[in-house]
Amino acid sequence: MIVIKVLLIIIAVLLFGLMIFIHEFGHFFTAKLCGIRVNEFSIGMGPTLFHFQRGETKYALRLLPIGGFCAMEGENGDSDDERSFYKKSVWKRMLVVVMGAVMNIVLGLVLMMILLSQESAFNSTTVAAFAKNSAFQAAGLKEGDTFVSVDHYRIYGDRDLSFALATANPSSVDIVVQRDGKEVTLNDVKLNTQTIDGKTIVSLDFYVEPIEKNFGTLLTKTVQDTVSVVRLVWYSLISLITGKFGFNDMAGPVGAADAVGQVITSGLKESFLAGLNNVIYVMMLFTVNLGIFNLIPFPALDGGKLFLFIVEAIRRKPIQEKYVAVVETVGFALLMCLMLIVTYSDILRLVTGKGLGG
Repeated sequence: MIVIKVLLIIIAVLLFGLMIFIHEFGHFFTAKLCGIRVNEFSIGMGPTLFHFQRGETKYALRLLPIGGFCAMEGENGDSDDERSFYKKSVWKRMLVVVMGAVMNIVLGLVLMMILLSQESAFNSTTVAAFAKNSAFQAAGLKEGDTFVSVDHYRIYGDRDLSFALATANPSSVDIVVQRDGKEVTLNDVKLNTQTIDGKTIVSLDFYVEPIEKNFGTLLTKTVQDTVSVVRLVWYSLISLITGKFGFNDMAGPVGAADAVGQVITSGLKESFLAGLNNVIYVMMLFTVNLGIFNLIPFPALDGGKLFLFIVEAIRRKPIQEKYVAVVETVGFALLMCLMLIVTYSDILRLVTGKGLGG
């Protein structure tokens, strides 16, 4: 059992490395295609463990597995090389910046397909039957109804439905369904709940119609479920900003490692395959999160650079380098502060059971 758990942890670490690699490779191969000189392509941060030179580029593996980088000539705007980053058109720079996040989401698609390919059929959002004493049925939901929205959260697939119901107020939920070609609204629906490990969760006391599995539905479901995860990440970020989710709902590297350990332990209670699938699922969430988070228009993130390039494209002239440097330096400092606070909260949660948010 211990050997199997260690093996799954090694797989998780390798998948985490793949997640970093695929992000930096997105920047790397796009830069090469755009004719930009890449000085170093590195996986990991800190002291160099291993490196080799191939042509103009140094390839390195570094000690700390917490990130990576693709060092392009003139990224800081201080190069006269015609192949430097800032010598290229703003459209090429935008493409290079955004491709890291795009590759993370592509990896999410691949991992999602691996998980879904093991299913015998897929879940729809159309009600097929109800459990005994169903709160949904008592509220007016009928067989054949297809969910349209839950508390104004649009439902496109079963993952959207599960997430919307899990985050809704169970004492009052507004549900819109499609019935006989018309939209029907069920207001203030009260749902059945149960308490597990001190947490109150909604009981899904209805069943949905299956979707036959074939190559076409597998592709459709893969894209649909990955888009659902992207929407979930954006919704969660907005909820953190607006206060719906608290600081305690955030997790950093320590919290992520703890989550991986928990899903491995949980899955191994069933089988090795269940543990492996749990690891793949968590890594799918992580890579999509990384992709979306990097597109946030915040200084020091890819999204911050993208925003500046969009401004440059609109103005048709670059922003002065001194202003860009100040913004990125301040942004990086704030990002590091946030990372330290979140990591401290993770450690506090492991020790006391509660993070900084209570």
